[in-house]
Amino acid sequence: MAALWQPQEEGLREICTLLEAHISPNSDQARIWQQLQHYSQFPDFNNYLVYLLARGEGKSFEVRQAAGLLLKNNLRATFSAMPATSQQYIKSELLPCIGATNKAIRSTVGTVISVLFQIVRVAGWIDLFQALHQCLDSNDLDHMEGAMDAIYKICEDVPEELDVDVPGLPERPINIFMPRLLQSTHASLRKLSLGCINQYIVVMPAALYMSMDLYLQGLFNLAKDPSPDVRKLVCAAWVQLIEVRPSILEPHLKNVTELMLQANKDSDEEVALEACEFWSAYCDVSMPPEGLREFLPRLIPTLLSNMVYDDDDESLADAEVDDESFPDRDQDLKPRFHASRLHGSETGEDDDDDDAVNVWNLRKCSAAGLDVLSNVFGDDILPTLMPLIQQNLARTDDDSWKEREAAVLSIGAIAEGCITGLYPHLPQIVAFLIPLLDDKFPLIRSITCWTLSRYSKFIVQSIEHPTGREQFDKILVGLLTRILDSNKRVQEAACSAFATLEEEAAEELVPHLGIILQHLMCAYGKYQRRNLRILYDALGTLADAVGAELNQAKYLDIFMPPLITKWQQLANSDKDLFPLLECFTSIAQALGPGFSQFAEPVFQRCINLVQSQHLAKVDPAAAGALYDKEFIVCALDLLSGLAEGLGAGIESLVAQSGLRDILLQCCMDEAADVRQSALALLGDLSRVCPVHLHPRLQEFLNVAAKQLNPQCVKEAVSVANNACWAIGELAIKIGKEISPVVITVVSCLVPILKSPEGLNKSLLENSAITLGRLCWVCPDIVAPHMDHFMQAWCNALSMIRDDFEKEDAFHGLCAMVAANPNGAVGSLAYICQACASWNEIKSEGLHNEVCQILNGYKQMLGNGGWEQCMSTLEPAVVQRLGRYGV
Repeated sequence: MAALWQPQEEGLREICTLLEAHISPNSDQARIWQQLQHYSQFPDFNNYLVYLLARGEGKSFEVRQAAGLLLKNNLRATFSAMPATSQQYIKSELLPCIGATNKAIRSTVGTVISVLFQIVRVAGWIDLFQALHQCLDSNDLDHMEGAMDAIYKICEDVPEELDVDVPGLPERPINIFMPRLLQSTHASLRKLSLGCINQYIVVMPAALYMSMDLYLQGLFNLAKDPSPDVRKLVCAAWVQLIEVRPSILEPHLKNVTELMLQANKDSDEEVALEACEFWSAYCDVSMPPEGLREFLPRLIPTLLSNMVYDDDDESLADAEVDDESFPDRDQDLKPRFHASRLHGSETGEDDDDDDAVNVWNLRKCSAAGLDVLSNVFGDDILPTLMPLIQQNLARTDDDSWKEREAAVLSIGAIAEGCITGLYPHLPQIVAFLIPLLDDKFPLIRSITCWTLSRYSKFIVQSIEHPTGREQFDKILVGLLTRILDSNKRVQEAACSAFATLEEEAAEELVPHLGIILQHLMCAYGKYQRRNLRILYDALGTLADAVGAELNQAKYLDIFMPPLITKWQQLANSDKDLFPLLECFTSIAQALGPGFSQFAEPVFQRCINLVQSQHLAKVDPAAAGALYDKEFIVCALDLLSGLAEGLGAGIESLVAQSGLRDILLQCCMDEAADVRQSALALLGDLSRVCPVHLHPRLQEFLNVAAKQLNPQCVKEAVSVANNACWAIGELAIKIGKEISPVVITVVSCLVPILKSPEGLNKSLLENSAITLGRLCWVCPDIVAPHMDHFMQAWCNALSMIRDDFEKEDAFHGLCAMVAANPNGAVGSLAYICQACASWNEIKSEGLHNEVCQILNGYKQMLGNGGWEQCMSTLEPAVVQRLGRYGV
């Protein structure tokens, strides 16, 4: 039946005309798209497309390819719903074209086959494997390459699907293909077969495991292949093998390392880059470092020479000019990501790589490799590396500036790993680097900023040394001067380096605040958009570092007027508002009540931003902007900063606004990061003005409690974390009014505490504290259930550092025991452990409560029972319990 379908000439002509227009650059694409949608309604439209792809002799290859790509997209959406006859027709037309003489057609057919295969899988298309098999055995290069291309695309998308038993096939497809993949002779086939096999390193089917010696031998043989694409895949295979199957490589490690060292010098930069990934991978999987030690004298010079800028590196052209007056283009602005507010332990590390979005290349990979080696081998690399660095730095002629730059980069790369050996020489290193801040080559000025920032921690530590303060002052002034450089790359590097120095220096910056602010605000007047973002970050970091010291009229007069002017200039839909909102958040928190003179317009703007985004969501035309949730997240976080900074001073602003209803809506938003920031603000408002939440209190509690069910915790742990924290803050303020949700919340917190593996530390701590706060305000509701959670809860409490939140939780623990002493006696050892985890309880009242509980149990159990309990504890724990008089 399937073979009977024939296209109508007229239909074929119309579709061809449409496809020709579709691929022509100056046609009306929107109109063509509508027509294609119209044709898609016809049940046999895809038959026409496959006919054109497979049999469109006389038609241009471009039109046939366009038909194939359109077919691929249609199959994804509609194949399962097609009549069986059409399904069969499409499959049968594709198979004869696997070996088409035109490479573009072959490749398109391979792509369509791999998409169709993902829908029907092996069992739904047995004929495909017989056809691929025949092509591989045909000895015709087009047929072999077409089959290999299709297999490669299938392996790339669903490698595991070829490693299954299928009725109707004598063995698993991968078992049939693997021997053929391992024996390819022609260069284009070698590339495809290697690409296929590399997809299996992670899943490691038996077919590959059994042929491992053959595969490894093949990789060794291809190491010097004339095709760079093949050499690159060989390197990628070794990197993958050491990452996921290091035990397989161990017997061959010396030979592989030698090959990778050679490949790291390959004339093709992509091959060298792939090989360079090997060193970090080697160190990351904790292979015995001794295996690499003998190669260091040859590896380190290779890395260093690969760190020299390539003559055709795209960043060279940009960096050579004084370009500060050229406005940034939109494509110069990296995408930025605002991290929603999170309450609790810091879980993430700040990524200090400002080039994260830029191109990864051999230079950066080599510097990263040197960094990793320095962390593994420490000072042992210095005898090889330092003479090379000194040799490069000694070359002072203009032609050698790139070698000098690479030497400065390498001093920065080893800052962490080799600090023990370098620390005694730090004054000389810094004295050497400071003049390079004024070098005539912009890229030397910028890399010197970065390298100095890598030593920030140690520079601040040595302030107490005899010449340490003078050294710190020189670096501070040097970086501030570079912040005002006329080259954008240098401005960016100096600003980022200064932000890093600020984090480390904190209160050491206070005597210099006037000069710092003058430089930052001078830069504010001249920076283009991209570097302004980094400047806001430096200003926000300064506020975090010096806190309330910033709250002096002489400083406020320097930096607030320009910021407020900018704040008024930017429209509500301008994304340049994001970094300014973040900067204001840090400033509001630092100034505390000192921010109140600026608070009213800032508060009102945040409310307007959220409202206009809510409008844009349903009616972009009315809002005059497209919806972008990041405006909401940044505005909510700034409101949190205001609540934290102004404290109860925010109450009058909240009272006169519609914030409560807006906030409830945000707490129910479908976007997790909006809910996360909204729940953080809910917690902050609970602390400072809970009375304004009152009219909708139960709704807030229900919404927050809902974020704690196991599914939500799994999908959005940071949202659950903030919900948990906010409920605890509310509990403290509203007392018994929280009782309707107590059991729901407790039943969600208990599973978190009982299976802490793999959960983030912050959620565990907040769960333990919130449970404690609920126990404190509603002991009668929680006490009957305490045997379900007492031990896990005490374990979590033991891990929390001393602070007022831990005090609240222990008030809850004492209330539980007082309400049901017999219920807790089975967990006494755990309670003792938790009580011993304090360094010192600052609150006298709480200290007395803990003494009372423990002494109560000692009396209740009698000496024998108490001694028995003590004997199960570590001696250090028993000793620490002595301070409670037991």
